[in-house]
Amino acid sequence: MGHAGPRMPWPLGFHDFSGTAQRRFGRYLVAMSVAKPSYGRAAAGLTGSNSPSDVSRPLRQIVVIGLPETAIPIAEQIATLQGPPVVRGVVLLRIDGAAREHADGPGVVLGSIEDLPLLHARYRFDGALVALPRAMSDAIQRVRSLLGGLDVSFRYVTPLSDAVQGVNLGDAPNTPDLAALVGRTPRPIHSDLVRRTISGQRVAITGAGGSIGSELCRIAAAYEPSELLLIERTENALFEIDREIGARFPKLARRALLHDVVEELETAALFEQYRPQAIFHAAAHKHVPMMEDHPAHAVNNNVFGTKSVADAALACGADRFVLISTDKAVNPSSVMGATKRFAEHYVRSLRDRGDTRCSMVRFGNVLGSSGSVLTIWSKQIAAGRPVSITDERMTRFFMTIPEAAALVIQSAGLSASESGDADVFVLDMGEPVRIVDLAKRFIASHGLTAVTTMDHSVDHLAPAHPIVFTGARPGEKLHEELAHEAEELIPTSLAGVHAWAGSAASLSETGEMMTDLAKIRRSLDASEVLATVRKW
Repeated sequence: MGHAGPRMPWPLGFHDFSGTAQRRFGRYLVAMSVAKPSYGRAAAGLTGSNSPSDVSRPLRQIVVIGLPETAIPIAEQIATLQGPPVVRGVVLLRIDGAAREHADGPGVVLGSIEDLPLLHARYRFDGALVALPRAMSDAIQRVRSLLGGLDVSFRYVTPLSDAVQGVNLGDAPNTPDLAALVGRTPRPIHSDLVRRTISGQRVAITGAGGSIGSELCRIAAAYEPSELLLIERTENALFEIDREIGARFPKLARRALLHDVVEELETAALFEQYRPQAIFHAAAHKHVPMMEDHPAHAVNNNVFGTKSVADAALACGADRFVLISTDKAVNPSSVMGATKRFAEHYVRSLRDRGDTRCSMVRFGNVLGSSGSVLTIWSKQIAAGRPVSITDERMTRFFMTIPEAAALVIQSAGLSASESGDADVFVLDMGEPVRIVDLAKRFIASHGLTAVTTMDHSVDHLAPAHPIVFTGARPGEKLHEELAHEAEELIPTSLAGVHAWAGSAASLSETGEMMTDLAKIRRSLDASEVLATVRKW
């Protein structure tokens, strides 16, 4: 086979297979599938079953279900078998212009999977061969459900690309190496820095059920705090992280506190009761487009939630308060970024108000977090839908959740001399990553080949999976920044963490800002909220 683009890293020297050898191997897989029924639980891990009598019932009239690259060749190869069933045609997961070019022969395209009920009424097929890549698990389950409702027997045909990789439908889903996807080598944890802040201390973590918050909990629990306070307002998220910490660290004293930190009086009372010594504030609204539609929620949670926790930390005499911030706070173009910037201003204004050492840590996107691109793409691939990207030019800074959380905790352990007495830390995110390149690598990790509207001629063995560009959403930048151009980043004694040397807003300016924001924090008038946010 000719290859116009980069080759997939197939094992067993598959690139040396001749076209004839590939076709013979394909016919072997088809013959095995037609000869050996795979139903219900026997169908490579699918649950449920057709009636037992189906197992011995020969298939007489069938359709082949899959992608153009997997289903059409199989339909054509069935004709070469001895005593084959009648192939009515091919049913595709999705229909595009190229697929409709197959207008005759066994590979004629009848329609999409959503047309199965109508196609069954017309053609009365009694069986189906399903040839979808294992990565599309949701789509396979959807097909199975549709066929079950029609009382149609099905047999699974392993796509050629899955077969040469040794992939079976019942295998566990792929877990890509997240660090490799963005070309990062995670830095090791300096245990002495973590112990300075965690060991023997009462540690409180807000947003404990979130992606970063839960990882902070895992790291903190491993370094023997005297007590771990898990603060979270979402019941299920709190239940899950509390159960996990309890199972992994059964001797650790901990408290699961169902609480919304926006409630100032209750937060102060909670901290007065438990008197945490180290506080990591990870609770925040983070989804940019969502906060554009609900700006008052962003102000209330991101600004006044931070104020509530920071004030309570000072009031109870905590040793350390750390705000988890974001690169979107730099030259913000969104409500979410602006509110995180306001939160930074407020925390910096507390620098000389008490004995609590207040700081913040700014970093970019974390891979694998709830609602991040990888979780969205995973669901899209599993359902057989195109992977969506807003703009082909877009770049982002990326880091894995464990590395980001570890650096946050280590930065809290830096002494004034080790950090240059800084109160803002910026994690070394490396070079920005093109989102389209990340998507292509992620799709390849699922045994598929990414194709875009710009790929005019792609010759590949792995089934193609499309990428679509949807356009930038409100508040999104094409490129993020970790510091203003005028701001200086100074190395610290901890590799991967820089100190930010920018000047803080004046106390009077910060006070005026907070007064204005307090007036609109619960406003139902989005335009009023946005006007105040833009003012600052």
